[in-house]
Amino acid sequence: MRIYGLKTCDTCRKALKSLPDAELVDVRTQGVPPEVMARALAQFGEKLLNTRSTTWRGLSEAERARAPLDLLADHPTLMKRPLIETKGRLYLGWGAEVQADLV
Repeated sequence: MRIYGLKTCDTCRKALKSLPDAELVDVRTQGVPPEVMARALAQFGEKLLNTRSTTWRGLSEAERARAPLDLLADHPTLMKRPLIETKGRLYLGWGAEVQADLV
């Protein structure tokens, strides 16, 4: 099981604590494999972008209009976190539904 997120993200830390066998992949330093990111975008669409983040608010309108995969490649912290990959499935966030499936 892999958790794509940030070492400094509270939500990612909560997920990691609840899933002790999971490996944290820091998107800032290690990135997300392109094939995983493409699958996540196909599954979650625009929900994959964290439009409430300070990174998003700092972008110009022209930058916000770019393709999501290009934006995420340039600004990996724009990804909603955590993105969890396990047994061929992807989960986004750490809400009650995700917790019920994984914990």
